[in-house]
Amino acid sequence: MEVAVIGAGPVGLMLAAELRLGGAKVVVLDRRTEPDRRPRANGLGGRIVEQLDHRGLLDRFRAEATFAGPFPGFPFGPVPLDFSGLDAPPRGLMLQQPRMEALLEERAAELGAEIRRGHELVDLGTVRGPDGEYRIEPRYIAGCDGAHSRVRELAGIGFRGTTGDELMRLGHFRADVDLFATVAGLERGWNRRPGGRVLVTSLTPGVVIAGVREVTPEPPGEPTLEEFRDAVRRVLGTDLPLGEPLWLSRTTSSARLAERYRAGRVLLAGDAAHLFPAGGSALNVGLLDAVNLGWKLAAVVRGRSPESLLDSYHAERHPVAARTLTQTRVQALLDRLTGEDGDALRTLFGELAALPEGTRHLAGLLRDTDELPYVPDLPLTVGGRATRVAEVMRAARPVLFDFADRADLRESAGADVKIVTAECPEAPADALFVHPDGVVAWRGGDPASLREAMAAPGR
Repeated sequence: MEVAVIGAGPVGLMLAAELRLGGAKVVVLDRRTEPDRRPRANGLGGRIVEQLDHRGLLDRFRAEATFAGPFPGFPFGPVPLDFSGLDAPPRGLMLQQPRMEALLEERAAELGAEIRRGHELVDLGTVRGPDGEYRIEPRYIAGCDGAHSRVRELAGIGFRGTTGDELMRLGHFRADVDLFATVAGLERGWNRRPGGRVLVTSLTPGVVIAGVREVTPEPPGEPTLEEFRDAVRRVLGTDLPLGEPLWLSRTTSSARLAERYRAGRVLLAGDAAHLFPAGGSALNVGLLDAVNLGWKLAAVVRGRSPESLLDSYHAERHPVAARTLTQTRVQALLDRLTGEDGDALRTLFGELAALPEGTRHLAGLLRDTDELPYVPDLPLTVGGRATRVAEVMRAARPVLFDFADRADLRESAGADVKIVTAECPEAPADALFVHPDGVVAWRGGDPASLREAMAAPGR
């Protein structure tokens, strides 16, 4: 096997699909015997939506989403942002994580990835499966196995950061009654009290999402409905007539970042590489890790690029996680700070965030925190047929977009490069050389500089 991906969550499955598009042989190993049915995330937003379009997956996601399109606004912690004044607000999809995971597994399997459930990594060469232990010898191992990553531990990669003292209890419940009509003073969203905060909202008809945050030790055992009700009563000061629980969970927020994303033949992505203390960013960043890593790892194992290309994965994605960690720490602080000081901070931050420049800046952070030049979805005419850049990118290959019908530039392209001669009234240059993840590696009209860009192992 060329690549073993450890973890069959959304990030591992996205990486498997990207590797297969690049021609790499991949096996996905997951210690769970069944997919995780808990809706840990409820949607995606920002750059990853564009990447799904590049891979032809956006229509599949959109067909099952409860919302798809530009976000009219978004919460930055407890501060609501209004995107109505932005020319290009971040795009989003509201779709619960189990369905995302199912769609990504379907795609990875279509492309020929082998997925083994009930197979747990013992060490970097041993797996324990249903029939006992067996040896594996992959050229590379990708750790997509979450916050408590066994791969990260075995590779000796540090995971610095902090773990908060607040316990978050979260559950989805069947909506038997209208809670807002039944409980006086209850507001949709977070209800702030001296002892913590209680969340009540709904993203799906007939299902209530409820959560409780409080400073308390985590009790042993699995979470129970009685424990959840007790926590609500302590913080809110009254009972909530919650219906039957569909699932319950507990978590303590962490802010952590792997010291490095690569240790020899071991690479990390998703929660194995970073944990953020506020929701809404983890899956977006993790899936973009997979898109960045997938084409590079496939190019290396298939002999199209030198191994040094893999160093650019850490160089590009580690700063993104560090920047995301900064903005999610701010979100968590705005939410956590109590009393008059907290109220004052949220009021002033909300005023600054409502200024046009403040809204644009925060929307940019939520959309994407890297500074790489991505190709815009330009309208094209190829061979008399109207198309888009996103449609050309479906095969996950490097592309030379020739907008000036330049034979000298086309001749400079390598054998692995897809050449697209297109009419484009909005063309930013004679030609663009674009990597499989949509990053523009070169623009211009000089054949010699194009050859240099194509020969460069990184970006």
